[in-house]
Amino acid sequence: MVEELEHKQFGLIGKNIEYSFSKLYFDKKFSKKTEYKNFKYENFDIESVSDVKNIFKQKNISGLNVTIPYKEKIIPYLDKITTNAKKIGAVNTLIFKDDEIIGENTDVIGFEIALKLFIKKNPVKAMILGTGGASKAVEYVLKKNNIEFIIVSRNPKKNEIHYKEISKTIINYYRLIINCTPLGTFPEIKNFPKIPYNFINSKNYLFDLIYNPNQTMFMKKGNEYGAKVSNGHYMLVEQAEASWKLWV
Repeated sequence: MVEELEHKQFGLIGKNIEYSFSKLYFDKKFSKKTEYKNFKYENFDIESVSDVKNIFKQKNISGLNVTIPYKEKIIPYLDKITTNAKKIGAVNTLIFKDDEIIGENTDVIGFEIALKLFIKKNPVKAMILGTGGASKAVEYVLKKNNIEFIIVSRNPKKNEIHYKEISKTIINYYRLIINCTPLGTFPEIKNFPKIPYNFINSKNYLFDLIYNPNQTMFMKKGNEYGAKVSNGHYMLVEQAEASWKLWV
């Protein structure tokens, strides 16, 4: 008698996520091994964060990822979050264990590995564009590695600056510029953060957390002025694998 494989449901919670990297990544992963034959990964594209209650009621949910714009908003719907996730203030991975839903953040693992591959020598000072859930993970990694940084926001709070305040001096000082905004994500590929690219030079590094398209306008503009650029693909691979280890 052939043993029936256990059905397990995984997925991604977000908004306008039909382009999702996660689904493609895990579909490919599950197709490679017979023991994953009954594992499914689904996009849960919801209009409001309150809709997560319906997702949590589904049978066989074994693990979920969370993306824009719910990495912070979803926290009140969870039973607990890890110490790291609490420090960061955002989650991207949900673990279902002992009838509890636990929030964790594996973005920090993905970003830290990707950053060290991108800048192999001593880290430079950094400028973070955006203040959402992704930027909180980036901020956490920079603090952990003793990298001085400044945050840029359209609505700056204490210790933050506005995009209009970015000067040549600031760009020369904060040589690593990290785009944590969704500007430039497919299908709105002509969008980009409004910074003075003409001040960028060969000593700058532009890291875009976006992975689709492969080369964003942010990266193209950096290239025009000689900067080294990277997208978020490798970060996503590493955070996805870190999530997988938590689920299995």
